Parts: sequence; structure tokens; C-alpha cells
Amino acid sequence: MRLMSLRLAAGALAASLALAACSTGGSDADPTSTGADGAAISVAISPATQLIPGRNIEAYDFNMAVWAPLTFVDADSTLTYVQAESIETEDAITWTITLREGWTFHDGTPVTAQAYVDSWNAVAYGPNAFENSGQLANVVGYADLNVTEGEPATEMSGLKVVDETTFTVTLLGPDSQFPMQVSQGQTAMYPMPTSALDDFEAYNRHPVGNGKFALTNDFVENEPLILEAYADYQGEAPTVSQITFVPYADTATAYTDVLAGNIDVAGLPPNKMAQSATDFGAERVYSFEAPGISFLGLPLQDPRYQDIRVRQAISMALDRETINKVVYGGLYTPATAFTPAIEPGTPVGICGELCEYQPEKAKALLTEAGGFTGSMNVYYPGGIGLDELYTAIANQLRQNLGVDAVATPSTDWAEFYETRLNGLATGPFFSRWGALYPSQQNTLRVFFVEGGGCANCIPWYDPEVADLIAAADAQVDGAEAASAYAVVQERILEEFPAPPLFFESYSFVTSERVAKLNTSAAGNPDYSQTILAEGA
Repeated sequence: MRLMSLRLAAGALAASLALAACSTGGSDADPTSTGADGAAISVAISPATQLIPGRNIEAYDFNMAVWAPLTFVDADSTLTYVQAESIETEDAITWTITLREGWTFHDGTPVTAQAYVDSWNAVAYGPNAFENSGQLANVVGYADLNVTEGEPATEMSGLKVVDETTFTVTLLGPDSQFPMQVSQGQTAMYPMPTSALDDFEAYNRHPVGNGKFALTNDFVENEPLILEAYADYQGEAPTVSQITFVPYADTATAYTDVLAGNIDVAGLPPNKMAQSATDFGAERVYSFEAPGISFLGLPLQDPRYQDIRVRQAISMALDRETINKVVYGGLYTPATAFTPAIEPGTPVGICGELCEYQPEKAKALLTEAGGFTGSMNVYYPGGIGLDELYTAIANQLRQNLGVDAVATPSTDWAEFYETRLNGLATGPFFSRWGALYPSQQNTLRVFFVEGGGCANCIPWYDPEVADLIAAADAQVDGAEAASAYAVVQERILEEFPAPPLFFESYSFVTSERVAKLNTSAAGNPDYSQTILAEGA
């Protein structure tokens, strides 16, 4: 097995080079519409510390309500325009973005090309240390804002303002999927008003966006965020007038509160999936196919995992179907590829028997590889409802391979994250990613490119994989790009660095007030389009 490092290659993921001018937020929308009068919903969220889009790692639902993206990808992976009027290119390197006219931020100031360029430069500027800065790493000049020595530049040379509603973006290399990258999941691409750039601390206390909803109260940690529909929003009108995001540190408490009718929507914790239909009834449990995938990460620096047969044996010793039924109530799908099935072109089934339950073959393979000495510590983040899953994985490895496998939780997420980040996990470990746009590229980069986003989730970085991803990035035709990314997966399969576990669904429970919860390609609900029950 080759364990190598590589540089972050240029590129991203793809629709077409000149998109049709269809839109979720067309110019014919009624700018005075503010949703159904008096219709309000309350939604459980994780506690957040940062609401600014360039820093957001916890407040996705809030960000997607308060800001409008340039493009939007729906549940069928169809890309349409929102804030953008058009996004065009001749070479997939330099892109021209034309904005719709008449759009304003919630403070009444116009949304301009300069606002986008200034916002992107602020997010990319190294000394600001914005968590989502890397989403702009493919823009020419990004490296100049993130130097290790000397004074960094303050503006990316790849961004140019043409006029009030037009700017150009020059990338490091051909990237036919750029229009996907400026959709709703990549929050670093959202614009900020000029006032934000003067005082980010103040802006985080009261963010001002360009989306369907405006924040009405100042942000205080662990306090609800109350949003009202923005009267001058130029896009598709929301179906509700108010959204209150209520922070919960304990997902089980949020679940119970929805069941009691105290709030309207909450994410479904893994340890509640099997019982949710009984508690709520099937009509109040929503499971959306999502661009999420989980793996069983392996400590590849450990010689005991160097033989590919050991890695293959671990995979075939896992009964994914039974785990899905018992732990997830059948809401997930056993993974058969290295990217989620929802991502266009994913070669579902490429994993073959390596992702099937084959306990006898698994044990024979392990014996053929010389067996496994010592204990196998299956490590996962504690406190987030994963105990049943990783206990089942450890039990199956112990029973089917005859190894001393034990499930061991961390104290909390922070401890697990630091351990994995530093490559100190001593056995198989939790590894997952939810793509920010529905593309094989986003998932492949995050896992298999060093610096791609999920450090040491799968600590195997091969230069050939990087080259193959770059070649796929350059494909202009969407179908050809999808096929090219499938070639990347063929290369990964040759080394099988980690067993794929599940194609994920993002699941939610609702109160009786909710008649329909809608979703998008990001897998999370589009709360602005929630349909309430009659009389709610």
C-alpha cells in the first residue's frame, strides 16, 4: 500500500458552462410577499458561536434562511439561479457572474458585484482566520492572502468587478462544476454588506443578509434566534412568516420537545431512529436522501492495517443491512461506492463483494494476511448518540474475525476531533462527511485530497488520485465529468483504504402543526418552504 501526500489540486464540480436563465428566485416574484400571514414555526438547532457565513460550521439552517445564494440545487440535483442572473464561461477557468438587479440586504443597501468581491476577499484573508476560507482556495490569488511569511495581500487577483452587477472569477484551473460551488451549501460564497467588513464582532451579534428572512433580535449564545420574512425579498416568497431557531445541547431533549408539541421540527438522533415511527407515526418522520456518506476510518500508519486483505476483511465482516435495520430503523442505505448515491454519476455497486456481508471470506482473508495481533480499539465521538452503532461494529468484528475489538467513545466531540486530526487514533474510527453540494468531487476531495476538508478522515493521499480528480474537473460535459470521477473511484478501489459504511439520509421529526417539510440537495430542510397544517 502506498501512503503518500499530495497538494490540493485545482478544480471543483459540474453542471454546464453556460447555465439557462431559470431560477428559484425569478424577477416575476412578488417583492412584497412575506409568506403566509402569521404562519410561524420553531426549529431545534445545535448551539452556535458563529453566525457569519464565512465562519459558520454550526448554523447552516440559520445561514440558508438569512442569505440567498447565487445558485440553488434542488432535491433532484437541478441547479437554478437565485441571486445570479447568469454564470457563464468559455474555458471553465474564467467565469462571469451577472447579478439580478434590485436586490437589497436587510439594511436596505443594494447587493452589488463589489459586495460579493469584498466579502470573498474578507473570507479568504488569512489573518481573519475564517473557518470556511478554504471554499475559495481555487480562486487565483487565494494563496497570496494566506502566506506563511511576510505581509499577505488583501485582495485576490482572480476577482474583478466589471460593473455594479457583474464580476469575474478566475480559477487556478478548469472547473466545470463552479456553478455548483456557489449554491446554498457553500456559505463562504454568501455576500455581506459594507457595514459588516468594518466590525465582524458586531456583525456576528446581528448578521444582515440578502435572503428571505431577517434576524429580529441580537444573537446571544444559547438563546433563540427569531427571524421574520423580509418584505423586500425579490425571490420566491416563503410559505411562513416567522422562523424561531431554538438551540439544544441535547438532541434527545429536542426530540422529546417535538413529541410534546413544544417545538415543530428537530433532527432525528441516531439512537432514536429505530423508534421514531412508533413515537411519531410514519407521516411525521422525514428521511431525505442526502449527500452524506460514512466510512470506517483506519489508522493506516499502523503496520497491522497495511495489508489490503486486512482492510478488505474488516469490510466484509460487517453486516450493514442488519445494522441499518436495528440501529437506523432502515432509514440509511448500505454503501456500495465511495461517494453518496445521490451525487450524479456515482458508480453504485463498484465496491462489489467487498461491501457485502461475507463473514467466512472475511475470516479467510484475514488468516491469509497473517491474522491480526493485539486489540482493535473502535473509536468514536461520545455523547452524540453513536454508542449503539459502534458497539455493533465492534461486536461483529470480534465475532466474525476473532479479533479483540472493543468500542471506545471519546469524552466529547472536541477530544475525538483532536485525536483524529493528529493521527492518534489507535484503531478503526468514525469517519463521515456531508457534501456541501451534490457532486462526487466534493466528497472525493474532502476524503482523498490532503487539505481537502476532512483531515485524516481517511489518511491516504495518492498523487494519482489528485491527477484523476483534476482531469475530471476539466471535463465540460456533465456526463463526461461524472464518468471521469467514477474512474477516480476505480483507483481508490485498488487500494481500498477504508470500508464505506452507509449512504446517509438526513432525518427529522415534526409536530402535528407541520403538514409537509421540503428539502434540497444539501439534505437539510428548506424551512422557508414549510407547509403548515390547516389551522396551525
